[in-house]
Amino acid sequence: MDGDLGDFLRSRRARIQPEEVGLPSYGRRRVPGLRREEVAQLAGVSVDYYIRLEQGRGPGGPSRTKSGGVSDAVLDAVARVLRLDEAEHAYLRTVARPRRKGGRGRTAPRVRPGVQLLLDSMDRTPAFVLGPRMEVLAWNALGDALNGFSRMAPARRNVVLHAFLDTDGRDLYPDWAAVAAQTVAHLRLNAGSRPDDAELCALVGELSVKSEDFRRLWADHEVKPCMYGVKRVRHPVAGLLTLPYETLTVPQDPEQTIVVYTPEPGSETAERLALLGSWKATTTATIN
Repeated sequence: MDGDLGDFLRSRRARIQPEEVGLPSYGRRRVPGLRREEVAQLAGVSVDYYIRLEQGRGPGGPSRTKSGGVSDAVLDAVARVLRLDEAEHAYLRTVARPRRKGGRGRTAPRVRPGVQLLLDSMDRTPAFVLGPRMEVLAWNALGDALNGFSRMAPARRNVVLHAFLDTDGRDLYPDWAAVAAQTVAHLRLNAGSRPDDAELCALVGELSVKSEDFRRLWADHEVKPCMYGVKRVRHPVAGLLTLPYETLTVPQDPEQTIVVYTPEPGSETAERLALLGSWKATTTATIN
């Protein structure tokens, strides 16, 4: 997305004080954090070069790679100065050298039948598949009982939309603020590798217009993968659940991710999930 590189670098400059990197402060500053010329000095590049990098104008000179992009050495130096963590460093490389792919408009990703069978075989754990825009592509019965995917309109079946724009999405998480921040950080990480994705741009645009919380979090430019962790869920039937989770990339399709909740066997949450599964099966049988 246009402007992501500059906005990201400016946000990271703003969080570092000159004295933290051994530079004099020189009194009050018009903007917080390091100046562009200070980043350039510490990274060992010219001020003009760094300004061009931050403005996305394609710096020239010996620090470009044969393919025309910014070299790893320059990006590594900037990442060191700005104290980027591993995820932020990888994101910087991605947005500094975007791979343009034409025609990446709306698509309808398909989950392989074998993946759906895998989900269905997990009858004691909620599981579902997310696409690169964090859209929900498939789920098992317990995943549906926990999140209500089948009740969502197909075009709105997206965990970011659910978290920010649906009332029950906010009610689902006792720690909503932390979940929201983590969700946006993961979405921005995905967006960095999809600069021409029209559907993703539309998703970010809708959320920015309709949710002040999303707009604020998106402007923070935090990037972080959601690979594993723990979420607390307050379910209207099962009550409060503590759910560790793991994510797995689908073989042959790295843009699809399987999310599996893994409650401790014998725990209160595991027992409540078993009851939820029985309730879901009974409700489904009654409807049918």
